[in-house]
Amino acid sequence: MNWPDRPVTVRVPATSANLGPGFDAMGLALGLHDVVEARIIADGVAIKVSGVGEDTVAADDAHLVVQAMRAAFSLLGGQPPGIGLRCTNAIPQGYGLGSSAGAIVAGVLAARALSPGGDGLGGPELLRLASRIEGHPDNVAACLSGGLTIAWTSGTRAEAARLEPVDGLTPVLCVPADPMLTHTARGLLPASVPHADAAANAARAALLITGLTANPALLMAGTEDLLHQRYRAVAMPATADLVARLRAAGIPAVVSGAGPSVLALSVTGVHPGPAAVPPLAEQTGVAWQVRTLEVDRRGAVVGVPSAVPSQPGGAGL
Repeated sequence: MNWPDRPVTVRVPATSANLGPGFDAMGLALGLHDVVEARIIADGVAIKVSGVGEDTVAADDAHLVVQAMRAAFSLLGGQPPGIGLRCTNAIPQGYGLGSSAGAIVAGVLAARALSPGGDGLGGPELLRLASRIEGHPDNVAACLSGGLTIAWTSGTRAEAARLEPVDGLTPVLCVPADPMLTHTARGLLPASVPHADAAANAARAALLITGLTANPALLMAGTEDLLHQRYRAVAMPATADLVARLRAAGIPAVVSGAGPSVLALSVTGVHPGPAAVPPLAEQTGVAWQVRTLEVDRRGAVVGVPSAVPSQPGGAGL
C-alpha cells in the first residue's frame, strides 16, 4: 500500500452527553479541544502527549487513538508499517466530557485521512465504527458533527441527527478536582425506574430539544432529569450540591455526562449570565475550575497541521 509521507491533524471537541433528561441520547459539542497530529512511520508506535494526561496515558498500542486508528485501518484494507502521534490535550479525562469519544473520533478520522482507501469510509460508517469502539453513540455523534445531536441505535446500527443550537447559548463548565470513572457512575443506576418517572422524563427530553433549538425559556424545565442524576448523587455530593444551587438561582444546570463535572447553560436575556456561576460554585466550598465556553458548531476538523485552527479554550500544535 502506498502510504503518504505527510502528517494529518485532527481537532476534536469536548462533548457533554445526557444534558439532563436526554440519557444516552443527546450530546452537545463544546469549545474545548484536543488536537492529534498523526503520521505513518517506518515501524512501531511513537507517541508524544502534552497537556492533559501527559503523565498517565499509554504510549504504545494501548493508546486509545492508536486503537481507533487500527480499527479503521482494518476496515480500509490493511495496517501501516508504523504510527506516529503528537497529541495536545485540553479535554479533562474522567470528568464526563467525552475525552474517550474525542480520542476515538480523532483516531478513525486520522486513519481515514492517511489511508489510500479512506474515501470508502463515509459519514454513517464513521459514526458506526466510532460508536462500536466507544460502546454508545451519544458523545461520538456530537464530537463528529458539532452542535446538538440526538443519537440512537437501530438494530445494531448507530444513527444520529444533528440540530442547530439556538444563538446565544453559552455553556459554563465546572470541573472539580477529582475524576470519576464512567463505569462507576453507571453502576449506581437501578435496573428499572417507575413508569411515572420514565413518562415525565420523556416530556422533559422533548422540552430540552425545544429549549436548546428554539425557545430557551423552556430550558429550566427541559433540563430536569428523573432517570440518572438523583441515583448518582450519593457518589458525587458536591456535584449534586452545585447543580441544585445553580438551578435554585434560575440557571439550567445538569451533570455533564456521567459526571462529576457540571454544565450550566444560559441564553442572554433569558437566564442569569455566565458571571453568576463562579460565586455559586464558591459557596460549595469545593475548588471548581469554572470556564465559560462556546458551543462548538463545526465538530471534528481534519487537515494538514497549518490548516487546522486553534480556538480559545482548545489546543493547537
